[in-house]
Amino acid sequence: MNNSLIKDEFDLLQSLIELKQQRQIVELGCGAADLSRKLLARYSDCDVTGLEVDKSQHAKNLLNPVQRLQFVQAGAQAIPFPEATFDLALMLKSLHHVPLDKMDQALLEVYRVLRPKGLLYVSEPVFAGDLNEVIRLFHDEEVVRTAAQRALKDAVSSGIWEQVSEIRFETPVHFRNFDEFERRLIGITYLDHRLDSTTLELVRARFEAHMVADGAHFVRPMQLNLLRKC
Repeated sequence: MNNSLIKDEFDLLQSLIELKQQRQIVELGCGAADLSRKLLARYSDCDVTGLEVDKSQHAKNLLNPVQRLQFVQAGAQAIPFPEATFDLALMLKSLHHVPLDKMDQALLEVYRVLRPKGLLYVSEPVFAGDLNEVIRLFHDEEVVRTAAQRALKDAVSSGIWEQVSEIRFETPVHFRNFDEFERRLIGITYLDHRLDSTTLELVRARFEAHMVADGAHFVRPMQLNLLRKC
């Protein structure tokens, strides 16, 4: 499945993990908790806890409750649960948002709250591709994405994790127009992007170079690491 185009990462997740056997799941950096909600809709025997550090998003999540889904405002570097609480931890595009000096601690925290042989699924964007070239004009993530990959390698090298899978894949990203791009990626609540007019126009020009009749189509390269607690 290396370098395959994956339209829905949930399919990849299901192919790698027996989700019906995971009773207690935590999603770290859950955002709007789309994945958590999909899990609960498909697997009726699990309970999911969604951690989100962004206050605005956490407040929105509380206004849209789902049975068996608990929301907690917290970061991965300080998970407010006892050791050996969860069977599975999920981090989708969230490890690189952990503060640089807290990434190793976050992975240790995940290790602590997982049960023996528990699984950690980490999916991270690779610093490459046309979409990345647009975003880096106002938000360059090369340092934090590199640090996230280094933290994962160090975690495996420590001997407390077994690496079950390491997979490169690509996922399609579509925007109808620049307004949608601006709303989804510039207007996010967990980062304060205040673009001056010159930068905004540079971003617009680079984005609109990819526009076709039905919008702008991109392919985002991703790396997946599936780890098991030793």
